[in-house]
Amino acid sequence: MNEMRDRSTALAPLGEGARCALISPSGPPVPGAVDEGEALLRSWGLEPVLGAHALDRHERASGYLAGSDADRAADLSRAWTDPSIEGIFCLRGGYGAIRLLDHLDTEALAAATPKPLYGSSDITALHEFWQQRLGVPTWFTPMIATRDLLDSPGNVTALHAAVMGERRWELASDDETATLVSGEARGEVTGGNLSLLAMSTGSHPSVVGRAEGRIVLLEEIHESPYRLDGLMQILLRSGYFDGAVGVGLGTWVDCGPLDEIRALMTELLTPLGIPVVWGLRFGHGPDVSSFPIGRGVTATLTADEQPALAFD
Repeated sequence: MNEMRDRSTALAPLGEGARCALISPSGPPVPGAVDEGEALLRSWGLEPVLGAHALDRHERASGYLAGSDADRAADLSRAWTDPSIEGIFCLRGGYGAIRLLDHLDTEALAAATPKPLYGSSDITALHEFWQQRLGVPTWFTPMIATRDLLDSPGNVTALHAAVMGERRWELASDDETATLVSGEARGEVTGGNLSLLAMSTGSHPSVVGRAEGRIVLLEEIHESPYRLDGLMQILLRSGYFDGAVGVGLGTWVDCGPLDEIRALMTELLTPLGIPVVWGLRFGHGPDVSSFPIGRGVTATLTADEQPALAFD
């Protein structure tokens, strides 16, 4: 098996008529948003294929889980191993992806030809699994059936460009982007949602990665500053950042005063002695980037008067 060839199929653009699975690895999607997401994909010339359990609700936790763990994992595994499916879109995040990890057959997944897997937030658990257990990159993008995507023309444009391969990958910045710790770093890109990375520290060691030699990206939503502090303590004390070469901080939607969060991250990350950039446009909210993450995806983080993260 040619590993680099297989990685490249996970990063390849989708073509006209590509069949794309729509699955719910985490929370239950809003049905109306699913219809809008399907219509959006069709407008791009793609053929959406709804997973068998995509609209399910968990018998006990119907408010926050889309069906049973086994059924959600089966939809994901079926989409990944079905050669007629060329891409996989996660309908939404929420919570629950980490509960799938013990239901995934690593050997069966590894035997399949890789394909693009799109999602963010709670899907960070799958990004980590794909990076550490399968050695395959994935895509950190807004979910196809969420208001974050559907109500943001900028997000739609960025996702479309990533999916269809219309331009070079990018991680956007704006007037708020700033250097917290100066320097330059190059390495593989890892990370994602802070709370999911913290949850992953309790997973089997072969699932959880360490950031050695990598640039770590972090973002969050709906967590207060003291909670962010606690989540960072879990990662720091677990050794997650050991050997990391840089940190890029994204959006912090509904997490409290941004000045307070910026000061917290400066306090906690400066002792690492690696470049840190604040305010990159990825995560939740409007006008965020869609980009690949994980195994084989490398970039340069520049922390100076014009901070940026540029993919190779």
